[in-house]
Amino acid sequence: MPDRPRIFDDLAGVAGGAFSALAGLREEIGAIVRARVDEVLSTLNLVRREDFEVVRELAGRARSAQEEADARLAALEARIVALEAQPGTPPFPPSMPGETNPTANPF
Repeated sequence: MPDRPRIFDDLAGVAGGAFSALAGLREEIGAIVRARVDEVLSTLNLVRREDFEVVRELAGRARSAQEEADARLAALEARIVALEAQPGTPPFPPSMPGETNPTANPF
């Protein structure tokens, strides 16, 4: 059986080199495109999806904490109204922030 001519080995080497060069070129073009897209996004003041999701979750947590605080405040206000409605309890005048209540025990 005759040996393969050397030209086929040379062509195979050239083709392999061309494929690896094209793969490297593809990666380089992808990196350039990503850099350009990042640059355009930064000039448009847009946020990445991951950052948006994080802020969205934080806002949801803050909203639920605010709802819990509102519910707790409503319960405390209802308790104050119930305590003030009990007979024999002296009514306290509402105080402004920073004022001291003269009927309150300082100790």
